[in-house]
Amino acid sequence: MKRLLLFLALPFLACNSDYTVGELPIIEINTTQVIRPDEKVRGEMVILDGGKEVLSSTIGVEYRGSTSYRVSDKKSYSIETRVGLEDRSQSLLGMPAESDWILMGHVFRATDPDNFYAFDPTLMHHYISYELARSMGQYASRCRWVELRINGRYDGLYILMEKLKADPLRIDVGRPNGDSEPGITGGYILKIDKTSGDAPVGQPLEYYDNNWGDDAVYTSANSFRSHYDIYGDSMTIEPFRPPYHDQQWLETYFLYEHPGPAEMTYAQRQYIQGYINDFETALLTDDLSGSSRTYLDYIDLESFVDGFIMNELGGNIDAYRISTFLHKPRSGKLRFGPIWDFNIGYGRQGRVPWDDWICNYNDHVNQDAWMLPFWWDRFLEDPIFTSAVKARWTSLRSGELSDAAIFGLINDTEERLVQAGAIDRNYNRWKTDNGNTVNHAGEVDFLRYYLEQRLAWMDSEIGAW
Repeated sequence: MKRLLLFLALPFLACNSDYTVGELPIIEINTTQVIRPDEKVRGEMVILDGGKEVLSSTIGVEYRGSTSYRVSDKKSYSIETRVGLEDRSQSLLGMPAESDWILMGHVFRATDPDNFYAFDPTLMHHYISYELARSMGQYASRCRWVELRINGRYDGLYILMEKLKADPLRIDVGRPNGDSEPGITGGYILKIDKTSGDAPVGQPLEYYDNNWGDDAVYTSANSFRSHYDIYGDSMTIEPFRPPYHDQQWLETYFLYEHPGPAEMTYAQRQYIQGYINDFETALLTDDLSGSSRTYLDYIDLESFVDGFIMNELGGNIDAYRISTFLHKPRSGKLRFGPIWDFNIGYGRQGRVPWDDWICNYNDHVNQDAWMLPFWWDRFLEDPIFTSAVKARWTSLRSGELSDAAIFGLINDTEERLVQAGAIDRNYNRWKTDNGNTVNHAGEVDFLRYYLEQRLAWMDSEIGAW
């Protein structure tokens, strides 16, 4: 009977004044359980496109994010399409079938009406970043614009996107097979990131509002540490010390993302740890004035160049030090990416000047808990790396990253969202009690201004290499 009532309600939802039928797809999620940030609860999801139901599925749903979850009134969600309690791959709005998806909101804090803020007030940072990266030939999360309703409550404009995971049509790495070559050589996905995904399950909900310590619980079970500090010197302190100890800023940890920690054999852990150490040692010891590079035996240069270009163009202040993916296919080299997490990019941060490289973060920030590994200083000292960046940038600026391509994408996206009425609906939902909200048109103008400045600066800097 509950299921029948849900479907009977759909025509009303499709005609509700919150929406303009046929403009943007609508996702309706209903659950009788309290949504939590630590484990998925059962729900039902219906997707409407053009006023017609195009998908109905049982799902698991939970809040997602660490900092964004704690500080934002507008939450993001992880969803898993299911049959019963088992995951089932589904194609959502034309994207390749999988079971794991993200509904990405934008950080909006309205608790203090006089000091509200939004990390990405344009709501466009993720979308334009991933669209541009895919145009360059790199995989990035596919995205669809949707409007979301949870248990009858309108929650605003969201991006339905692919969760980054091992999959032939997402991060195509396969998985290690056995403890000897070639099977042991891949595939692996590593992350340089916080450990908030390992937060304890089942705590009172209030616990997750302020559990900052869970962001830095590195253990031998979930990660391994670089042998070198952020300056390229050998580490002398013991790894896996308590969160935010006084030398954490010197450390770089690599989280086991795929296979997960419980799935990896001891030999596989030793293999990928040794591979990263061999790469880092080669990068440190190569003579950068010579013509040969042993570190290139370990990394896919093109993916590191493209990752550098996109993170620098987007002013991604989280790049290289958190929210950073690396992956290694079987018998292949370590690849950088996919790119991820641009919500405080595009001029929305105040830590690194617009006329410097984001990878020079360590020059501007003192002893952050998460600093950049030494890699990027060495890359920028290496004429082979900078020459590869220059050649790639020159090519992209006449095509995929031309002014026409970048600003055309922004203009088309803005026009679509505004004409659909989704921007107005979103910011009517997300405003403070005294009416403060975002001037979206002004924020998109700021995005254009930032990119004009950044592109000109990068043209000048890279052109001089």
